[in-house]
Amino acid sequence: MQQKPYFCPNCRSNRVKFNIISSYSQKFLKDAVTGAVNELGEPAPIEQGEPNIQCQVCGFMGNELRFIKQAEREPRPGAPINPSYT
Repeated sequence: MQQKPYFCPNCRSNRVKFNIISSYSQKFLKDAVTGAVNELGEPAPIEQGEPNIQCQVCGFMGNELRFIKQAEREPRPGAPINPSYT
């Protein structure tokens, strides 16, 4: 996760409340007749290239770069602008 400001590109009102979405894989064995879970393994994180971010205001989910780019396009008044693109 980058240390840069976010701004929701959907609701365009949230700059502070977000969730980071991560995925886990968990092995399990089921009984073929009853459907009962017989064994349950430990959850293991699934590696992702870029984290997915969710806005807590409107629920929009997207990759981190979308939130960063939106914050660069519409900076807060008085905030320094240091775009990461050229």
